[in-house]
Amino acid sequence: MSADTKKLNENLKFLKLNCILDTYEKAAKVAVKNHLGSIEFLAELIEAQVQQRRLHASERRLRLAKLPVIKTLEQYCFTHPKKINQPNVCYLFRLDFIKEKENVMFIGTTGLGKTHLAIALAYQACHHGYSVLFTKAVDMVTALQAAQKVGNFIPTMKKYLKVQLLIIDELGYLTFDRHGANLLFQVISNRYETGSIILTTNRTFKQWPLTFDNDNAITSAILDRLLHHAHIIPIEGDSYRMKEKALL
Repeated sequence: MSADTKKLNENLKFLKLNCILDTYEKAAKVAVKNHLGSIEFLAELIEAQVQQRRLHASERRLRLAKLPVIKTLEQYCFTHPKKINQPNVCYLFRLDFIKEKENVMFIGTTGLGKTHLAIALAYQACHHGYSVLFTKAVDMVTALQAAQKVGNFIPTMKKYLKVQLLIIDELGYLTFDRHGANLLFQVISNRYETGSIILTTNRTFKQWPLTFDNDNAITSAILDRLLHHAHIIPIEGDSYRMKEKALL
């Protein structure tokens, strides 16, 4: 190995340009064979390094998002629900709602793919450079309650506020007392017009007081902030999981 090559390798390691370090010798031979100019050769090396960085960044965002599974829009069966506005759903995957700090609410009974669509949007957002966090509603409230008891409330709250997209799944399946409802309100209120929320729920808005121990005041306050800038996606039909069981 020549002194120049050794120095080049050291510099590439120092700059953490690992993709270029691993490929430049082979790429140089290809460049000579294909009569590429120095700028074209350099551009190809840099492009490969950029693509690797983007891939690693996407993988890191996916890990931090804590998605329970990976779902995509292509995997969703639009023919199953009796009612769903497919164009509106597909429009959301442009992710303009995140830029505008708007919310998305999927409303429908169990087994209609609300969580599937929420995860698919989260997956898309991760690959487009947005920070994302997925949580079930009850898990978030429980975590905040536990943090209060041990004096770790502010850092825990910041976890739900700092991401550009927060997914709150399964609101309405379990009820919250006044304290739990207030914690949920704090998250929603602090994210109002500063970050997007995707929320899935099995209850219509008229039924929301049941989720919050029939506290109409806190229900109105939560809905007021969620709905001000929101895309509402109602989904109607029978459970897809029950349909599969019926075929057995």
